[in-house]
Amino acid sequence: MKLGRSFFNLYFFIISTFIIFSWALDEVWNSYLEQDIESYTGYKTLMMATGDYVQKHPKEEWEEIIAGAAERWELPLKLVSLAEVEAIDHTDHNALSHSNAHIYYFDDQVMIHYLLKDSDSVITLGPAKMPTRPRVKATYRVMILATFGIVIFIWLWPMSRDLEQLKRATRDFGQGQFDSTAPAAKSTMIAPMISSFNMMAARIKRLIEAHKELTNAVSHELRTPLARTKFALQMLDTIKDDEKRAKYQKQISNDVCELEELINEMLIYAAFDNDKPALNFTSTNLNDLVKFQIASHDQFVNSIEFINNMPDSYVCCDGHFMDRAVNNFISNAIKYGNDKVRVTLSIENGQCIICVEDNGDGVSDEFKQVIFDAFSRGDQSRNRETGGFGLGLAIVARIMEWHQGHASIGDSELGGAAFTLTWPIKMS
Repeated sequence: MKLGRSFFNLYFFIISTFIIFSWALDEVWNSYLEQDIESYTGYKTLMMATGDYVQKHPKEEWEEIIAGAAERWELPLKLVSLAEVEAIDHTDHNALSHSNAHIYYFDDQVMIHYLLKDSDSVITLGPAKMPTRPRVKATYRVMILATFGIVIFIWLWPMSRDLEQLKRATRDFGQGQFDSTAPAAKSTMIAPMISSFNMMAARIKRLIEAHKELTNAVSHELRTPLARTKFALQMLDTIKDDEKRAKYQKQISNDVCELEELINEMLIYAAFDNDKPALNFTSTNLNDLVKFQIASHDQFVNSIEFINNMPDSYVCCDGHFMDRAVNNFISNAIKYGNDKVRVTLSIENGQCIICVEDNGDGVSDEFKQVIFDAFSRGDQSRNRETGGFGLGLAIVARIMEWHQGHASIGDSELGGAAFTLTWPIKMS
């Protein structure tokens, strides 16, 4: 994988910052050293103290005293004449002067000449090693910067690669390749960004697929009653028999009602799919809620068994929407069962569970995967007589999402399907 432009920009920015910082630090240090080299070395104080001590003795003893001091302190001290000092070549040396002291420094060496007052004698020290921080050698500086460069390269490379992959995935996604995702990140700093992008991409892909499916389903649902209505209208122009005419008029009326019902269901689903309504989460008695639904469906089925395994029937939920979800499950159980329905309330692992079972033919494993999608129906012919428009369970799924739970389907011990509503007792 080639290095990206963003990687080079960031990499060279950091390296340039290190180089400039190193150069500036070295210049500041040298400037400070030039201004205060006397006090930093400590040699100047030694020279002044030695000069004061020597001048308290006869001149003929000066050389002997200086030689003794050099031996005692193990320093290159000696007494020379002013003419000898002036003859020394200091062309390649940096020089400082302060009063009667002259300091010359070069590389990491220092030489100091101290002129004794009212004489032509000079105490010299040096060349001696400078005991302060020397200028960093160019080789050392390069090695340090190279080490920093390697460390920064190792640190930035995974980030740059992950960002480049994310950039490519974003570009492909923007060009309509909705299957494109960014590979797993190697850098922990970029991993959350890539994870968020992949989650967003998957969500958008699902929405687009749902939109296409919804569009196809709606067009089919609208086309069927419209075709029947169109055919009935054509037949009315040719039929003279009043009984047949009434039959076709009734068919047109039924088709209009079906279209109206479809439009109402679509409006409800669209409202549920796009906007989350203001939910009223209160302490609701599920026992009473389920019993009310059972009582309202008693005339459609011979037996609805109710089992309440909850120690406390009061749970937190929106009673209106939960009532709608339970009503949908019981209605489907009656419609597709064989006169036997069972409703069970229970609590498991902090989750409230409502299970509605029937003794019908059940649901195929393939259809279980899409049963909560909009406009999904087990009958692939989409015959209106086999059920509703396939929006009821999609609405139930959305209601459970609002309750931080989910709707699921399984097989019942009664032989049919088992639809379950699950949501936490304590919602965050």
